[in-house]
Amino acid sequence: MSVSQVFILSARGDKIVFKDYRQDVPRNADEVFFRKVKFWDGAMHQAPLGDCPPFFIEKGITFAFARRSGLLIVASSLDPQASPSFLGELLVRFCKVLKDFLGVLSEEAIRKNFVLVYELLDEIIDVGTIQELASERLRPYIFNEPIPVEDVAVAAPAPSDSLVSRLRRGEFLAPATRRATATNQSIITSSKERKNEIYIDIIERLNVVFNSAGTIVTSEVDGSIVMKSFLAGTPDLIVGFNDDLVVGRDGGRAKYATVCLDSVNFHETADYSKFETDRTLVMRPPDGEFVLMNYRMTGNFTPPFRVVSSIELVSNYKAELTLRVRSDIPSTTAGINMMIRCPVPKTTTSVTVELGIGSSGQTYEYRQEEKVVCWALPRFNGGTEQVCKICMSTSAPFTAASRKELGPVSMVFEVPMHNVTGLTIKFLRLEERSQTYNPQRWVRNITQGGSYVARIS
Repeated sequence: MSVSQVFILSARGDKIVFKDYRQDVPRNADEVFFRKVKFWDGAMHQAPLGDCPPFFIEKGITFAFARRSGLLIVASSLDPQASPSFLGELLVRFCKVLKDFLGVLSEEAIRKNFVLVYELLDEIIDVGTIQELASERLRPYIFNEPIPVEDVAVAAPAPSDSLVSRLRRGEFLAPATRRATATNQSIITSSKERKNEIYIDIIERLNVVFNSAGTIVTSEVDGSIVMKSFLAGTPDLIVGFNDDLVVGRDGGRAKYATVCLDSVNFHETADYSKFETDRTLVMRPPDGEFVLMNYRMTGNFTPPFRVVSSIELVSNYKAELTLRVRSDIPSTTAGINMMIRCPVPKTTTSVTVELGIGSSGQTYEYRQEEKVVCWALPRFNGGTEQVCKICMSTSAPFTAASRKELGPVSMVFEVPMHNVTGLTIKFLRLEERSQTYNPQRWVRNITQGGSYVARIS
């Protein structure tokens, strides 16, 4: 199977990058693709209305695409039997290569570095055939220097900036603390400036379902340890985990373990021969970003947030839904960028929202077309509770069928410096012959809401 075209479109449909390898697909394939994605009609029940699947065939052309940072990264082929998994893996790895070489994957970065992007495309694919998709092996063949994209949050302070605003931007952080954007560096730039750092993110995505009383129905953690290496040389990296870490629940050790994971898998170059005995991994980290380990755990953890709902029928045409969200994370941390969505019945004509005490900075929005109430909480401190009362007026009597249309409540959030499994990196050792070799190591924990749902009825 061969790839005919690879192109990158903005959210508006503007063509930023376009590479035609085989000249067997019409040049306006990007217009055909964007029109189909923009006005997806749900034909043949392939996907809901307006929700285009990542793989489809239009006018005899097979398209596969990935959404990243508001961009549409697309691969096309004239082969009607093209493998979706093959094209999907191509796009995922291509996005990783772009992020490694540009530092950050965004529209501005691609527009400023389009020459570098075309150089990468020439090395990755030749006449429609995949050649190489590993950043460390592409690096010797890439000669264009990346143009860095300045981050507004870390830009130079204006003369009129106050001390408070500069503190909020983190200009006076201690050396032991780094911003999340510190990893937005190109692997080419890092080599030139001899950066000697390694960043590790322990990311856990929670899939939890609550009933109306706030009791957990199902719970699961999908975790990954993501590393981004800017190390000088090729040292051996030794990563040590919890001593009482247990994988699998069949043995007797699982009853007494603090951290009990259901399954794990490792990077292809990692040496896990000592993982069972010493809980250590040994590897030579490749350039750029890579996943050291994926793991999964079901149950046996405390969700960071719990939702309890109650409905009160005011009259036949009015009802009040009260949402109570309790934070069960330590008081020393907080959830950020939280968005709570609650669908309302289709017969709803108007909605009013009342927020509880201590709702400073919180906002809400009622989207009439979608019949959804969105409640935004920029910061949710641990050990606290927030309340939202949604008052609905309907054009038809509020019945049991209307009650079924209410909800479920979904939550999206992020909790920095917190994880629910208890998995920690006990030590991070780099072996190098020189005694002066002392790279900086940065470890960060992040908990995110994946499919975090609370039923109302």
